[in-house]
Amino acid sequence: MTTTPHTTTTAPGAAVAAAPSRRARIAGLVLSGLVVVFFLFDSLTHIANVEQVRTAMAELGFDPSLNRVFGVVLLICLTLYVLPVTSILGAVLLTGYLGGAVATNLVTEQPILSTTLAPIYFGFLVWGGLYLRDLRVRAIMPLVRG
Repeated sequence: MTTTPHTTTTAPGAAVAAAPSRRARIAGLVLSGLVVVFFLFDSLTHIANVEQVRTAMAELGFDPSLNRVFGVVLLICLTLYVLPVTSILGAVLLTGYLGGAVATNLVTEQPILSTTLAPIYFGFLVWGGLYLRDLRVRAIMPLVRG
């Protein structure tokens, strides 16, 4: 495999993906860091089963005894996302978790832009951060043609 400053090739003329620039990697780390901080806080409040979380989960129709389960599942997905070797798997699992949040918000008729679509916004941050910092993601999701 040969490399040029921004393109990796496996055969003559077959570009696989542009390697992330230093600025893109930093931007990806910042986006991913924001995702991690938010989800870490969210998972820990579920695990701690704080009153506000118990109330919110009950209002959404969930048995508050499931709070710790939600928190642990989110923490496992987040851990996989943070580890470079499993970051893509973590992003896929976080996407599924966020899809459940969208479905819950739709069923409970939450406001569309501010609440129902909020998990989709976080999904963009999850994948955007990973895309900016990880060559493997750029290879499977080539958003820019070379």
